[in-house]
Amino acid sequence: MFTVGLPRDQSRPVSRRWRITGWLLAAVWLFFLNIPLLTALHQPAVWRRVLGAVTLVAFGLLYVWVFEWARGRRQAHRNIPRGRAWTALAALLGLGLAGIPGTEGDWLTTLVFVAAAAVFLLPSREALLVVVLAAFTPPVAAALVPGWEAEGTVVFAVVLASFAMFGVSRLAQRNAELQAAQQEIGRLAVAEERARTARDLHDILGHSLTVVAVKAELAGRLLELDPAKAATEIADIERLARQALADVRGTVGAYRGVNLATELAGARSALAAAGIAADLPETAPALPAERDELFGWTVREGVTNVVRHSGARRCEIRVDPTAVEIRDDGRGPAGEPEAVGHGLVGLHERARRLDATVTVGRPRGGRGFLLRVTLPDTGRGATG
Repeated sequence: MFTVGLPRDQSRPVSRRWRITGWLLAAVWLFFLNIPLLTALHQPAVWRRVLGAVTLVAFGLLYVWVFEWARGRRQAHRNIPRGRAWTALAALLGLGLAGIPGTEGDWLTTLVFVAAAAVFLLPSREALLVVVLAAFTPPVAAALVPGWEAEGTVVFAVVLASFAMFGVSRLAQRNAELQAAQQEIGRLAVAEERARTARDLHDILGHSLTVVAVKAELAGRLLELDPAKAATEIADIERLARQALADVRGTVGAYRGVNLATELAGARSALAAAGIAADLPETAPALPAERDELFGWTVREGVTNVVRHSGARRCEIRVDPTAVEIRDDGRGPAGEPEAVGHGLVGLHERARRLDATVTVGRPRGGRGFLLRVTLPDTGRGATG
């Protein structure tokens, strides 16, 4: 007997149609009780006929109920109590024995159902013991009881039914494990999507709000010196705020995309507002979609860090088909180069999907900060 380690509230409800199908799957095999039933109905004594028919009907009803009860517990990922399983088997065997005055030697047919029920209800070793006893009972009974024939067909039926029920049990187990795996995959997919959304929102708002803060500070200084220039900066702040809102809405709706050309243009504006000299490509190279998006995120994160943390006077961005690099002449990374913030963590995760390498640290000259994302010449990132 198997169990699946899931809480009860993760089990799926069983539809009414499937419950009816389960009853039919158990009931259809009761057809094989027709031989002992015919034997009982042809008994000369009325009480034998009644006893044989009643016990067989009760046997069939109990068998179907036990099958459906055990099946329901398995679908709910609940254990089948061993004591109840043995009680059910004892009741089935008792009804079969009670009908002997009416069914005579044909009562041995009920052992087929007892063996099948044992396979469905009990652990493997205990079920095997019941199956072996059920298979040996017909020849032993024929040898001990005068007039009873050695029912070789019953022995064959016991073995065949046991194997069939074993297959049904293993199939039910695999289906339950598959259902559990699908539920876990769904849970992980939801968690991954939440993490992706949180990462994107952080990157979008971190960049946009940094630029807004820099431009607001610049506008404040220009209010008295150059009101017209201050008004231009305030208009840019309004535009950036609206764009950030649109990006957030797009992220929530899964419609927003990032591309290198747009991020280069945004970087030029942000660096100029921060008073940082920018050395940027005039145009973005044509890249596959996934690579273009990754390079766009790299430029966004790199420029955000330059504007927010570096204290730099100059920022340089270089792009080629396999790499993008952002470097500045500021104070450089604080502490260990790998001690990155949430934005660079998100960039690492995006780069990993394309087998790209993220380099964070100081340039060779020893001053400033360097962020480089490099893709292999061939691989997933090279396909559009």
